[in-house]
Amino acid sequence: MQLWVGLGNPGANHAMQRHNVGFMAVDTIADVHGFGPVRKQFQGWTQEGRIGTAKVLLLKPATFMNDSGRAIGEALRFYKLGPDALTVFHDELDLAPFKVKVKTGGGAAGHNGLRSTDQHLGPDYRRVRLGIGHPGHKDRVTGYVLGNYAKAELDPLADMLGAVAAEATLLAAGDDVRFMNDVALRLA
Repeated sequence: MQLWVGLGNPGANHAMQRHNVGFMAVDTIADVHGFGPVRKQFQGWTQEGRIGTAKVLLLKPATFMNDSGRAIGEALRFYKLGPDALTVFHDELDLAPFKVKVKTGGGAAGHNGLRSTDQHLGPDYRRVRLGIGHPGHKDRVTGYVLGNYAKAELDPLADMLGAVAAEATLLAAGDDVRFMNDVALRLA
């Protein structure tokens, strides 16, 4: 079994914020791959399903971004899974908008959801970095990250989320390089 976690903040007022693109990604994956109903567990919302031959549990922590690691740790312990079974989908300031990169390990780069996860589990888990771009100056980061996507960004956002979901079989199979390439080709 694999645990795929979308990072975000709960509540309708956060739904379309750039910081919630991790939630959007797992919601799209659940829709495209016909996952089961949403259940409340592990201090969040889960859905179970299959992607290719892999059994995947999707989790959206309800703990707010800054405490995401608590919910993730609880789910991993319940299923007796290690960090190698974990994939975290999150917004990435240091990637151009709508670019997708995958890496295992690394630092939190100021991302509080990753920082919390690192504190609970260590840094050695797979991350799907969903580019949101940088507003240009560090003083503008918080407002930008917590701001909603602009109307002009909604079509490219939907295209990126659709490409991630469409190529999720490669991610489930552990073929991160081909996943990134095929997502990029769909967005070209």
